[in-house]
Amino acid sequence: MGREEVALEEVTLEEADVRTRPEPVLPAPSAQRTRGRAHVVLPAFNEEASLPPLLRRLAEVALTEQVTVWVVDDGSSDGTASTAEAGVEGLDVRLVRHLVNLGLGRAVLSGLRAALEVAGRDDVVIVMDADDTHDPALIPRLQAEIEAGSDVAICSRFVPGGDDKTAPLGRRLLSRGAAVLFHRALRVDGVRDFTSGFRAYRATLLVRASGHWGERLIEEQGFACMVELLLKLRHCSPVITEIPLELRYDRKQGPSKLKLRRTIMQYLKLLTRDRLTPAPYRKL
Repeated sequence: MGREEVALEEVTLEEADVRTRPEPVLPAPSAQRTRGRAHVVLPAFNEEASLPPLLRRLAEVALTEQVTVWVVDDGSSDGTASTAEAGVEGLDVRLVRHLVNLGLGRAVLSGLRAALEVAGRDDVVIVMDADDTHDPALIPRLQAEIEAGSDVAICSRFVPGGDDKTAPLGRRLLSRGAAVLFHRALRVDGVRDFTSGFRAYRATLLVRASGHWGERLIEEQGFACMVELLLKLRHCSPVITEIPLELRYDRKQGPSKLKLRRTIMQYLKLLTRDRLTPAPYRKL
């Protein structure tokens, strides 16, 4: 088996100890950049049914790429944790656990922290949904974007070749409305799909951002966390590119966890806070 057993990280605000991690020590830059490892972060809440097919697809990618998968079990009440522990043949799967459900934002943050603890200078950190609606076959292309000079590569529904026709109408309208709102209100070059949950980040970019914001790198608990992270990273002047994403909502096993009204309010609150918060006082 290619899966590595690791100690479970219990991360809650009150119900369990919060473990602080030292800043990762990155190797010295080399004269020639090589393709590093892809650290795939899967925030998961009650995804017992969706994880097995997704992990099998990731194992196929691992046949040609270096891949480590970080499943962040966000207080699931089903067998998400045991499914991740079982893993699949040929895939390095590691489990991070929250004792209780803390929301998507805390799950993403825990996964980023775990990955950055071991990530090398040439590595890429990829966040994708655990519900099997995102295609892992796009991972090599995301890595190629980073190798070509991008700091963030986004799988976008709103570039030629991308679509989300299998998603419910309400979700599609929300995504498009948020894209228009953030595009007009904010200056983030190279971004059309602000709310996509499938992205690749250069590890060194996340290290720089974490050095400034620390635990405040992601403060939103819900789906707005992906926009929040992008808005904070823009202060690092990243190069951002997008590749087409065909959302496979037809593969989703369980009900959507997105609450339309709540998410709209989170987006508006985030936008207001961003407009009122001054830029970092020093260059990141």
